[in-house]
Amino acid sequence: MTDAARTAALALVEAYYAAFNAGDRDAMLALLTDDVVHDLNQGARETGREAFAAFLRRMDRSYHEQLRDIVAMAGADGARAAAEYVVHGRYLADDDGLPPARGQAYVLPGGAFFDIRDGRIARVTNYYNLEDWIAQVG
Repeated sequence: MTDAARTAALALVEAYYAAFNAGDRDAMLALLTDDVVHDLNQGARETGREAFAAFLRRMDRSYHEQLRDIVAMAGADGARAAAEYVVHGRYLADDDGLPPARGQAYVLPGGAFFDIRDGRIARVTNYYNLEDWIAQVG
């Protein structure tokens, strides 16, 4: 049973990032629980699929990103997973409290942690080094 749970968790995380890279926000949102918890990098915690959708709209306005070299990992019971990746992006429009956008390119390692419940993602906690990003775009 644990191999099946781990395999399902890995497939869920891989589907999430495939949808991200395809720009398919509806497919991403369909993989989340209604009460998904989203821990923003070095920031606030937001709860709910609608809050996550609003976050994606904010991100899409200011950034164009593709994740590469994705490595997903999952616990034996499939309840938690993690991923490490490299973000290749372009800063398109000013984001609140951050340097002005001029189309700057950046490459940044990042990671995420997931809770999985009933075959969907119940928590996403993202991390990347904000100071590194600011140095690249500033």
